Parts: sequence; C-alpha cells; structure tokens
Amino acid sequence: MKQIIQDLKSGKTILENIPTPGIKQGHILIQTKNTLVSLGTEKMLVNFGKASYIDKARQQPEKVKQVLNKIKTDGLRPTLETVFRKLNEPLPLGYCNSGVVIGVGKGVKEFNIGDRVVSNGNHAEVVNIPENLVAKIPENVTFEDASFTVVGAIGLQGIRLINPTFGETIVVTGLGLIGLISVQILKANGCNVIGIDFDKEKLDLAKSWGINTVNALENDVVKTIESLTNNRGADGVLITASAQTDSIISESAQMCRKRGRVVLVGVIGLNINRSDFYDKEISFQVSCSYGPGRYDNNYEEKGLDYPIGFVRWTEKRNFEAILQALSNQSLNVSDLITEKVDLENYNQIYDNLSKKGAIASIINYKSTKEEILSSKVEVNKKFLVPSNGVIGIIGAGNFTSAMIVPTLGKLNAKIKYIASSTGLSGTLLAKKYDIGYSTTDYHEILKDPSTDAIIITTRHNQHSKQVLESLNSNKHVFVEKPLAINLEDLESILESESKNEKTITVGFNRRFSPFSQSAKEALGSNPGPINVIATMNAGEIPLEHWVQDMDQGGGRIIGEACHYIDLISYFTGSKVKSVLLASNGTNPKDNTDNASILLKYENGSLGVINYFSNGSKSYPKERIEVFQSGKNIIIDNFKKIKFFGYKNKGYRKNQDKGHFCQFKSWLNMLEKGGEPIIPFDSIYNTSRASILCIESLKTNSWIDV
Repeated sequence: MKQIIQDLKSGKTILENIPTPGIKQGHILIQTKNTLVSLGTEKMLVNFGKASYIDKARQQPEKVKQVLNKIKTDGLRPTLETVFRKLNEPLPLGYCNSGVVIGVGKGVKEFNIGDRVVSNGNHAEVVNIPENLVAKIPENVTFEDASFTVVGAIGLQGIRLINPTFGETIVVTGLGLIGLISVQILKANGCNVIGIDFDKEKLDLAKSWGINTVNALENDVVKTIESLTNNRGADGVLITASAQTDSIISESAQMCRKRGRVVLVGVIGLNINRSDFYDKEISFQVSCSYGPGRYDNNYEEKGLDYPIGFVRWTEKRNFEAILQALSNQSLNVSDLITEKVDLENYNQIYDNLSKKGAIASIINYKSTKEEILSSKVEVNKKFLVPSNGVIGIIGAGNFTSAMIVPTLGKLNAKIKYIASSTGLSGTLLAKKYDIGYSTTDYHEILKDPSTDAIIITTRHNQHSKQVLESLNSNKHVFVEKPLAINLEDLESILESESKNEKTITVGFNRRFSPFSQSAKEALGSNPGPINVIATMNAGEIPLEHWVQDMDQGGGRIIGEACHYIDLISYFTGSKVKSVLLASNGTNPKDNTDNASILLKYENGSLGVINYFSNGSKSYPKERIEVFQSGKNIIIDNFKKIKFFGYKNKGYRKNQDKGHFCQFKSWLNMLEKGGEPIIPFDSIYNTSRASILCIESLKTNSWIDV
C-alpha cells in the first residue's frame, strides 16, 4: 500500500510503498476513501523539513537545551548521531481519514466489516486505528464531507472550553479551515459570531453564512469589536490563527469584556502582557486536540471509555457530534473544498501549500482492496541469500533504529527481513540499510527456512511469546532485555530452551563494553567475594509510558535494572542467590523507578544497584564501583575507567556500552558455531532475579532466587 510521509531532513514529501498494517487487538483496519489535508498543520511540518539546521534549532529552542545537556553527559559524537538520526526519521502526514472497515480486531464490539467510518488515520491507503478514535458516518454524509470530522472536532473542543451560552458574542480570530468550521458551530449554538482575518476571500465566505466579519488589515480589531458589542466587549475569543506574533493574544484579551474567556486552538506567540489579563480578570486556556481522551493510553490504546455521566464529551463523542452536524446540515464543509486530487498526484497539493485562497484539499483513494492488502514488500531487490547467518528483525522502534540496525550495518550483517507493526518504520530502515524485505507480519520471517536467527526488539510483554515461536521455528534468538516479565513465561522459555539446540541471547550489552572487559581482566576469572555498586541516573519518564505499565513493559526494574544484575554477575563470576529491593516513598508501587537492589551471590559477593529517576539530567547516567581486596575499579559512564591498587591506571575514550562487540561476537557465533556468547544459565538467573525484585518489594523481605 502507499502512504504520504515527510522527510524532515531533506524537506521532501514522499509517497512511500509499505506493507499493509495487521489488525491489532482493539483496533480497526480501514481502507481509505478520502483524506483531508490540514493545510495549517501540514504546512508547518513541511516548512520545518525544508528549513536549514540553524532554522530548525531556532524553531525548537527547548530541544537545543536537551542537546546541550546530552553533550555534557554522553559526549559530542553520540549526541550528534542521535540528533541526525531523529532528523532522518520521516513523519507520516495527515490525521483526517474516512473509509470503510475491512478488518476488526479482537475485543472490538461496535464496528463490523463494511461500516463507513472516520478516524484520525494518516494519508495512507489502509490505516489501523484504535476503536475509541473511530466513529460511524451517517448514511447521508459523503466520504469527502466526513473527512472534515477530525479537524472539526479540534475546533469543537476549543468551543467546549470557551463554554458559550445562547446569545453571547464570541470572536474567532483566524478564519482558516478550523476557524471557518468553528464560526458555523458557534452560530448553530445561538451565538453572535464575529470572525477576524486578513484574507478577503475567507471573510466573504464567512459573511455568506451570516457571520459578522472584521478585516484585520483595514481595521483596528479591538476598537471594531468594542463598537460591534456596544462597548461591552466580547464574551469570549477563540484563537484559531497560526502566527508567531504576540499581538494576537494581547488583542484577544483587550477585546473581551470583564471576566471574558480566551481559548487558544492555533499556534501563536505567547508572551503575555499581565495587565491585559489582570485588569479584566480574563481567563485563558489552551485547547488540546480533539478532546478528553487525547494522549491517554488507557483511553486510546486500551479502549477504556470515560463514563458519560462524568465526561460528557470525549474525543470520539466530539467526532460523532461533528458527523451529526454534517448530517443535519448545520455544518457546511463543501464550500471549504478548494482542491481534489488523486493520491498519485499528491504533490499538486504539497508543492503549493501556500497557494492563495486554499482552504481544504481532499485526496481521493481509488485502489481496490486486492491491490493494497500485502503484508510484505520487497525493498532490496539485490539481496542475495547467503548460506548461513541470515537474520530477521522483529520490531523497528527507536532503539532498533538508533542502535541495533546501524551496528549490524557496520558489521555487514545479512538482514533479510525487518518487521514493524505499521510497516512504515520497518520499510524506512530497510531502504536505508539494504534489508531485503519489510513486513507487518513477523510470521513471514519465522516460516522462511533461509532465516537462521531472529532479533526481537518489540514491547516487553511480547518477548517471551516471540522467543518461544522463534525457537519452535528452529531459529537462534537474540532478544532485547528483558527475556520475560513474569515467572510463568520465564519457566516456559527455560523448558523450551532445554529441548532445543538453538541458542537464546539477551541484549545484556554492558558486559561487552571494553571498560567492563578491562575490569573483568583485572578482577580475574575467580575474583573471590567482591563488592559492586552500580548507580543508574535513569532519568524520569512519564507514568503513562508503556514501559511503566506492568502488563506491557513490566516496569523499569525488570525492564532495565536487569542490565546491572547481569553486569555484576559478570564481574563476580557467580550467580545471584537472593535479592532485596527497597524503594523510596511510603507506599511504593510495583513500577517504582526509584529503588535500591541488594544482591547476594553464591560466592559471597555482594552487589548494590541504585536505580534512580529523580536525578539531574546534567549528571552522568552510569557509574560502577568495584571493591576487591584493598583495590578499586571505577567505570564512569562507560567513557572512563580508573584502577586503584592495580598495575593498570585506567584510560578514557568515546562512550562505549558494548553494543558493537556484543553483536560482533553473536554474528561470529551464528556463522561459525560455538558456545552462546552469554551462558543461558546466567541469563536465566539474571532474568529470574530481576522479576523476583518486585516480589521482594511486595513482601518487604529477602527472596531466594
């Protein structure tokens, strides 16, 4: 299938051929009929892509600060690699989609195949959308008109926040697409509506609907609004404009009556003059997208609805309200359509986003169902299948694109497949690194007998299932940590591994760092009882992030602190005997990420892991201290190592956490055979210990591993 994307590095808008997404649980697969180009939002993205690096930095000063902090902690080279990688990640465009349901995921109850629906899907021939972001189209509403639903809901949510009552005067500043929809909704609500803009054509269109208008080029907008309201001022101002100036927010406050309301839907300068708001006690609020539920993972991805008695208007109910307005013809969007093009001619729109008079552009999709349903596309036609060492990758997220695939590329790994849920991220990586195929169905990889090994980089709750499937398909497995997030799954893997000749490797890369290997060499193969303290300044991530979800990510202790359990086991040359975890706070939750772990080893060694998220971003992320018989070793952020009491004094070099050496060793094992690069009994011990850390937290006691 085809999808429109924006290359942020080159500024080009591209029609990419990618595999069709699969049907996820709680999601709906939609064959697109029409999409609406949101000229304001998409123009901003396209212009950002075309800007120079300096202009990109000027537009995002908060990102520049993050980059400077990262340089301080991680060094210049890794930081620049991260920045340029981000700029090399094209964005899917579009969020106003109408089409027909062609697939229904498990757990979906409201929709059936054949339903006509709207969603916030991208400009793509097929989209896979959560149930709470989909609404049915009334029979008398066309696909073209329905494609205005989502952008209409953005204006509607701003109106709900301004809370207009019958007879109030509401000013809409900016008569672009959202503004022209908003004035109609407000008029239907019984308000006296005044529209402000510079564009005469848009002003005339609003006037044809019975809206009072003010040309901002020809009038003092504040004085004009005062005269139109008998010097009382407007009851509220809805800002739908997009401009860098601070004058809009100032004028909006000035044109309000005492205790008026200002709601921002657009993007403007926000250097607020206190006196403009203070003198009249003006309230100001920023509207968030389509309504309650937006960016809430429980609502959008898990399908948990807000009770209507407590949250009357969610984003989905806002969709439905716009569709009802289209059905009863209180909202006219046909007059807003200034251009219609077929998908293949998309650049007629994107090459002329600043075209005078343009309001709304519609893209038509004419491909048949048979033409677009393919879960695999060939990307590199020159890929030759070698005799051994052929790899398939399941997962194409940030870590895969930032670290795994680039590292494998440097090692000339033979990657035949990469699988991603949407198809886009996998295809882009396949094109960049000469991977043979991109797919949205990882079973395509498992059933291919030429594939020797699978790399799994999906969300943590999928690891154990995909490890077992890979083993049962007679493949070697490399899985990013953790191996499993519960004991039941871990024991299933143990049982399968014992019956299988293929190897399991977990991405415990830190033991392969040259700093770790230098420390291990100094400690010796049998170091005796030692003490190791590992401190991770992990940084805060939002509680709604999937890693913090115990069902999906298992929490950061299981998902990330396992790195240090493995590293300490590597240094001690022993296995964890028992664990104790203590978290700060009076009532810590299972997904705590501020905790200390105490590890007792079979050889008498003792390990301490301080995993903290409450430190400064400017402080180094990782520090390992080793104590052995009157001697010490310190590894500082995997950039520097110091020895005290040993012959070696230490050294400093570029940050190296061991990924390159790890994959080099693993690829060598695949091609030449030999022992696993990490013994499975050590992997199992580390995995079990990390899971039992949470049991220790619950029971407030030592737990035997």
